[in-house]
Amino acid sequence: MASPGSKIIASVGAGRMGRGIAHAFAYAGYAVRLIDIKARPDADFRRLETEALSEIGASLSFLAEAGVFSADAIPSILSRITLVNAAEAGAALADAHVIFEGVPETEAAKREALAFIDRHAGPEAIVASTTSTFLSTLLAGMTVRPERFLNAHWLNPAYLVPLVEVSPHEGTDPEVTRSLVALLEAVGKVPVVCKASPGYIVPRIQALAMNEAARLVAEGVASAEDIDKAILYGFGVRFSVLGLVEFIDWGGGDILYYASRYMASATGEDRFKAPAAVEENMAAGHIGMKTGKGFYDWSGTDVEAHRKRRIGEFVGLLRHLGQIKSPVL
Repeated sequence: MASPGSKIIASVGAGRMGRGIAHAFAYAGYAVRLIDIKARPDADFRRLETEALSEIGASLSFLAEAGVFSADAIPSILSRITLVNAAEAGAALADAHVIFEGVPETEAAKREALAFIDRHAGPEAIVASTTSTFLSTLLAGMTVRPERFLNAHWLNPAYLVPLVEVSPHEGTDPEVTRSLVALLEAVGKVPVVCKASPGYIVPRIQALAMNEAARLVAEGVASAEDIDKAILYGFGVRFSVLGLVEFIDWGGGDILYYASRYMASATGEDRFKAPAAVEENMAAGHIGMKTGKGFYDWSGTDVEAHRKRRIGEFVGLLRHLGQIKSPVL
């Protein structure tokens, strides 16, 4: 991986996402060009520039106040970020190594931004859309460099959430995907690669969970406050240590299978039915750790040692949250 000083990062779109990306890369030592391709009077651009840098500065100050780093470093970090207006945008893209597209989520805005990038970016530049709406398979048809294009979906706040969902299309050069993943890892992010599928990974699961929470409120099952408390201290802490799929294998896919049958029957709602993958694992006897295979292959794993390690991580998290109490003696 090249050193930060040798790579130039550009973000086309100076809104919330672009600012978060600029923060993340500048913090990691990279020169970042935050590019506004909308033609506007100079006074309006200066207001945008002040607003963007102030917002990034405020985010940095928040982290410094939280003890992440010394506030003395803020001016140095901000100095790596350059706001670029529409008149100078083409020249700013010419030598950028990685270009993130972060314009509003409309097809017209995406087409305009990608066409602008095509006209001005160098032939070896990696172009990544940060869209949460459009699949890479669709956007690839809007660029003349589809082999250099893919999606990179950051979760807000982009400077803080580690995860980035990287979604290439079938025509993306595999080396482009590897290079972007390596770059994201170099700035402290945790990239995952997924196919072009509606909702990627997190938004897809998140939409189901949030809609179910809204239904619980609407049905009067519990108050909004108690539902959120249940998520924070049950769902949240559990799945910050064990991923959803590993948790299926941990408890056993049979538990999910029978729980799903009960919920579908008791509620009369098909949305609670187990998917075919769970039923197929049940039929094959692949129900997780206790059988050596589930969604993961546990045959070469010391399962007991793995369980102890995970429980230790869980205890550490609970201790951090002040939820570990001494026994009454």
